[in-house]
Amino acid sequence: MDIKAPTFPESIADGSIAQWHHQEGAFVNKDDLLVDIETDKVVIEVYAPADGVLMSILKNEGETVLSDETIGSFDENGQAAPAETENKVVSSSADEEIEEAIASPAARKLASEKGVDLKSVSGSGKGGRITKEDVEAVDQVEKTSDTPTEEEIGLASESIVAEESVNLSMSESSAERIERRVPMTRLRASIAKRLVEAQQNAAMLTTFNEVDMSPIMTIRKRYQDEFQRSHNGTRLGFMSFFVRAATEALKRFPAVNASIDGEDIVYHGYYDIGVAVSTDRGLVVPVLRDTDALGLAQIESEIISYGEKARENKLSLEDLSGGTFTITNGGIFGSLMSTPILNAPQTGVLGMHNIVERPMVVEGEIVVRPMMYLALSYDHRLIDGKDAVQFLVAIKGMIEDPARILLEL
Repeated sequence: MDIKAPTFPESIADGSIAQWHHQEGAFVNKDDLLVDIETDKVVIEVYAPADGVLMSILKNEGETVLSDETIGSFDENGQAAPAETENKVVSSSADEEIEEAIASPAARKLASEKGVDLKSVSGSGKGGRITKEDVEAVDQVEKTSDTPTEEEIGLASESIVAEESVNLSMSESSAERIERRVPMTRLRASIAKRLVEAQQNAAMLTTFNEVDMSPIMTIRKRYQDEFQRSHNGTRLGFMSFFVRAATEALKRFPAVNASIDGEDIVYHGYYDIGVAVSTDRGLVVPVLRDTDALGLAQIESEIISYGEKARENKLSLEDLSGGTFTITNGGIFGSLMSTPILNAPQTGVLGMHNIVERPMVVEGEIVVRPMMYLALSYDHRLIDGKDAVQFLVAIKGMIEDPARILLEL
């Protein structure tokens, strides 16, 4: 039977073979992973349809594949490659061991130290075994025959010094100018293309504010244990508060939850918030659906699940599609302030940053508070500066007074 690439959705034109997990002729069990196909968004895994043999590979790693294209063949009734190859390998290894066993361990060690080739040594031991004395005798003969004259020694020394000088300068020069060229992954190339397009096609502007994290940190400290017991071990984090605060703010400022489609403005009557997740392959943005209907525990649970799937390359296209607003948290890497780039066609993205204790003036007194800078990048074609600033201030107010989230104030 043919092994085919899966049917790609309309948003994905093609993919490339990332890795074959078995060689041609290998026996594969049903549901074993055969090949990874990398697309612009996710890595799609193709599994063995039954117990059988991978007969041929038609598309090698790095080659482009189209939707439903045949990439290999599979024989459900096939058998693994003949055992002759394994026998040859075993016998070859055995021959090497026998060949090495001709010389005693002491002789091999001495030969290595003296630079003597054991193949040029005749063994005097039992069965032609090379002894330590045999190696010493050959070494002595080589030294006698190769003894140079004083003139040869002088010329050789000059040559060696000159050669070492050249080699040293070359090694120093090459050490300072090392380069390594690797092909860009499809995901990384897709990210680069989308980010450049977002900057070229949107009138992007960023506004900043800062938020006192003391109230949220106090709540987490007070209710963390009880929260985990009540929600099957799910931890209460910061992200769920920001998702809920952003959702309430989006209700008040529909333009931030909208998108531009040509000459039209599309206002979304639902709230699907993407949460940026960093992986070894690049940045991905899985989407939390209908966040207005999710509690804090549900949000935290879904974020954890998405994080695990992202690290294991298990995210599906459905996990990444859509989204009306995005939140990215550079603070987990230590970022103090940044200007996040829009996730087109969305018109707003919220950037969270590192929490740093700073002196603040509260009711006329200087106190130390854990502060976080917030950044909102927005498309000025649709969102006015006034609305963008008020949107960010609304989030700030709900984070500094979480009761506002519950009371929808």
